[in-house]
Amino acid sequence: MTQRPTAATTPADPTSTPSYGVPQQREQPTAPESPGPPARKPGRDRYLDLLRTIALVRVVVYHLFGWAWLTVVFPSMGVMFALAGSLMARSLKRPALGVIRDRIRRLLPPLWAFSAVALTLMFLGGWNPTKDPDHGGTWGLVELLNYIVPLGAPPYPWSLGSKSGLLENTWAVQAAGPLWYLRAYLWFVIASPLLLWAFRRVPWATLLAPLALTAVLSTGLVTIPGETGNAVSDFAVFGGCWVLGFAHHEGLLRKIPRYLAVSCAAPLMAFGIWWASGHKGPDGWDLNDIPLAQATWSFGFVVILLQYSPSWQELPGRLARWDRLVTLSNNRAVTIYLWHNLLIMATVPLIDQVYELPFMSDDLVSALDSTYNLWMFVLVWPLIGLTILLMGWIEDVAAKRGPRVWPDGGKGGRGRRRG
Repeated sequence: MTQRPTAATTPADPTSTPSYGVPQQREQPTAPESPGPPARKPGRDRYLDLLRTIALVRVVVYHLFGWAWLTVVFPSMGVMFALAGSLMARSLKRPALGVIRDRIRRLLPPLWAFSAVALTLMFLGGWNPTKDPDHGGTWGLVELLNYIVPLGAPPYPWSLGSKSGLLENTWAVQAAGPLWYLRAYLWFVIASPLLLWAFRRVPWATLLAPLALTAVLSTGLVTIPGETGNAVSDFAVFGGCWVLGFAHHEGLLRKIPRYLAVSCAAPLMAFGIWWASGHKGPDGWDLNDIPLAQATWSFGFVVILLQYSPSWQELPGRLARWDRLVTLSNNRAVTIYLWHNLLIMATVPLIDQVYELPFMSDDLVSALDSTYNLWMFVLVWPLIGLTILLMGWIEDVAAKRGPRVWPDGGKGGRGRRRG
């Protein structure tokens, strides 16, 4: 099944990538009026950068292997929405319309590049949206606009080609499926000025309202059919995490004793697991199929992550060896998220070529069959790296920065430009 999916200094949403390696101005120290801890130097919060990297890797692994338990071990989408909410709260110190325009500008060019490739492949494969039984006629053409501005669900064929073709016949579903996240993100961005206004006046009501709405929808008291229902459900399920980002940025979570926050989060998470146990979907414990369990588990999980946030200026100890990977993934989060599912599908025809090699005996064929998904996992990362090289620079252009080829924070990666 396709997944549905702080410190004030970290741009933690996939549409706002930092410019690593760019010197920052240092604030001039002033003498404190009373003794206290030294002032924190300005810079990146590497703990939150690490969280986003883990979330992205987990999304790729989940979409490749389909392991339902991953949605419990690390609810990536809830984490990503919380980090994005924190950044949005920080940005709204500026005029709201300008912030919204900036977020949309950062989002759309990478989406357009992906849409151009995906739609071209669909059309070449014989898909005609005007004749699609699910998206037929003029309305099918109108829905294509969601590939340009993701206000709704983009159309795609549920089956294209044949099972024996170059790509699996459901490749279009897999490729376009993650676009639901961009729709939800865009609506959160548009709603954020109002949500932040409400949060600053009635913080607890605003924080808990999405959970209440999810409960109403999940218990069947209110039913909203079709894609409208999916959009409302996504907004409700992850709305609590988005507002938790507000709470983290505004300092509300810091005012709550850690033991109290954990004591409240744990029962909420336990309720989510209990609810999931009685409402399992087609993939069992996959929380993506169980909205109320997803909402409550993700909410409690994010509370604990943000309460224990150490606000690292640098990755400590052994984590430091992953510094460049964390930097690169944060700079290219949109590219990784948009393309990863299509790239997973692209590993199939590449691996299938191995079967045609003359030395492939029955034993080797059997060994390849039994480790096929593992080879997909190995191969998808070089493909992601290649896509970063070819398409990642679009994120820089969208952010009005000079295009960079491999922005991993290294001495070479900082200054390299795509020429």
